[in-house]
Amino acid sequence: MRTPPNESLTSDIAEARRPRKPEPERRCILTGETGPRDALLRLVASPSGLVLPDAQEKAPGRGAWVSSSRTAIEEAKANGKLKAGLARAFKTGDLEIPEDLPQKIEDALTRVFLDRLGLEMRVGALILGTQRIAETARMGGVSALFHARDASEDGRKKLDQAWRVGREAEGSGERGWTLPLDREVLSVALGRDNVVHFGLADDAATARVLKPFKRLMHYLGQEIPSGSWTDEFGRASVRTADDTND
Repeated sequence: MRTPPNESLTSDIAEARRPRKPEPERRCILTGETGPRDALLRLVASPSGLVLPDAQEKAPGRGAWVSSSRTAIEEAKANGKLKAGLARAFKTGDLEIPEDLPQKIEDALTRVFLDRLGLEMRVGALILGTQRIAETARMGGVSALFHARDASEDGRKKLDQAWRVGREAEGSGERGWTLPLDREVLSVALGRDNVVHFGLADDAATARVLKPFKRLMHYLGQEIPSGSWTDEFGRASVRTADDTND
């Protein structure tokens, strides 16, 4: 992976090359269960008590963590459990929960994921263009493969096959992941025309993209099958026997 002239790697990209310490755990205010911080979403309250998502985990002040899907949060909001959990976490009942909080959370998680892709493109780790992806994949140069939600089945199959060839995994049924985003969203976010597919050039880039991708998919209720991603190497592998990605 090359860095463009006069452009330095962002700190998180540089850090991804070093062994990471185990992430601290957080407790979900709705389920009471604990889990790695990467698997939970942080909510914060403004000085006026307005509750908002903090998908980048950078907002100052006390935070409340949730591990639930959008559907579960919508239900908790409707039956009052979300407000009660937030009141306990922030130690105040003077809170304002936006009516569209579930959508705000989805938008925030989507933006973090797309921003991550933009950073990978800046450092040359994002591979675009169907022909370029296919050629690079056959040579084993694609660590992970993604398709827009509205990509054609034929287009997906051709690139999936090229990817399997490069990975020496012919006959395995491995395939790239279908995103919950269409080509228009990807094209606008990356500033390119008609982004339908993209690949990641190395395992480190895939591991960096994996974090926001998994969080977004979990929130949307589209869990990644166990064993389909290897966190240590960041390599994606979705089998055709599992249709949850389509």
